[in-house]
Amino acid sequence: MFGPQGPSLRELAVQALSSVEHGYDLLAPKFDHTPFRTPDDVLESVAKALTPLGPFEDGLDLCCGTGAGAEVLTGLCRRSITGVDFSAGMLDVARRRVRPAGGAEVAWVRGDARALPFAAAFDLVVSFGAFGHFLPRELPGLFTQVHSVLRPGGRFAFPVLAPPRPTQAGYWMLLAFDAVMRVRNALWRPPFVMYYRAFRLSGVLTELGRAGFTVELHALPEFGRRGDGSPRARLVVARRAQPAAGSVNS
Repeated sequence: MFGPQGPSLRELAVQALSSVEHGYDLLAPKFDHTPFRTPDDVLESVAKALTPLGPFEDGLDLCCGTGAGAEVLTGLCRRSITGVDFSAGMLDVARRRVRPAGGAEVAWVRGDARALPFAAAFDLVVSFGAFGHFLPRELPGLFTQVHSVLRPGGRFAFPVLAPPRPTQAGYWMLLAFDAVMRVRNALWRPPFVMYYRAFRLSGVLTELGRAGFTVELHALPEFGRRGDGSPRARLVVARRAQPAAGSVNS
């Protein structure tokens, strides 16, 4: 469907009728040859925007998939890089394709982003293209988990693309995709949660604030601006607060 190395329509149909975890296990060997993988120009733009905010020691790629975000971290983190995902198949691919850069150690952990198996061990967490797998009601818990694994002053960063407008074909394509997924999940079990229009920036910023983050938005200039002057792509950078001077942790 996406070229000779990508999955066939039949393979995508089997994936779509599976659970999210098993579906990605099936898709993993061909995932990098689909449009679902974050494009390189987005990865490179995020890396460029994060570089002045460093240096970083320990980074986490949240819902790492085949490791595209972990590759970004190899150029940003000096000591360690960890990728976490609940698909064993995706982790197997990531383990083969991502190589350490410099002295940073790379580790892969199978786990659920809603129950992260880490202490406050990171000063940078990134995520690319994974948030459609979380229902809006799950975002408060997800962001609280990320907050808990960041050291004070640590950052949680992810790109957000401006949604297409109703005058654009992409708007109706995404609307149709979400509608099909809702019908599928109403009629078939287990559910496959993937909704492109459920991750709204205004609600995301509110939930990040409630989780204890201070948030900045950075335009990604490589993608230009829309007709009204707003950026076509932004980097959300949410920071865990530093303890107040003189405070004592209990």
